[in-house]
Amino acid sequence: MIDKTLTVVTSNEGKYKEYQEKLGDYYSKVEMENVGYPEIQTDKLEDVVEFALEVLSEKSPLIIDDSGLFVDSLNGFPGVYSSYVMKTIGCGGILSLMKDKENRKSKFECVIGYLGKKKKVFKGISRGNITREKRGKGGFGYDPIFRPKESEKTYAEMSSSEKNQISHRGRAMEKLLDFVSSESTY
Repeated sequence: MIDKTLTVVTSNEGKYKEYQEKLGDYYSKVEMENVGYPEIQTDKLEDVVEFALEVLSEKSPLIIDDSGLFVDSLNGFPGVYSSYVMKTIGCGGILSLMKDKENRKSKFECVIGYLGKKKKVFKGISRGNITREKRGKGGFGYDPIFRPKESEKTYAEMSSSEKNQISHRGRAMEKLLDFVSSESTY
């Protein structure tokens, strides 16, 4: 165990709980901090995370992530605007936009930025489909309408442990854990 506090910079309680569950065995303390920072307008999650790491460089160690749902038949929408779209039209709005679409393929991407002695970025992707209706009560965000290809369940129908095994964030966290456990970077 790393005898250090890791700060997760987010305002999303669901995201924080996923980090706490996965990283709590590696760090003596995992805490959430909601720090405002400007987000740049771009179509790449990596650019948003890199910029945030520069802005937040005085806090260490920390992680920050940006995630997005990219729907093939909507030309990658909502993508980097996923948070805003969730707040404005939600899952129901995405289902409405897709009501006549046969192609339901989509992917979730998560880019985690880590800042310790070194700065590093990790990306995880989960491919799947948008369901035709909301399913499940767990999770947060688009979890009720996203079914990863490895499962018949949506993220919202899974336990957090099940979701962390196959999710975009879980995959990016695995890369982060490999990095911090093999390097003296914390």
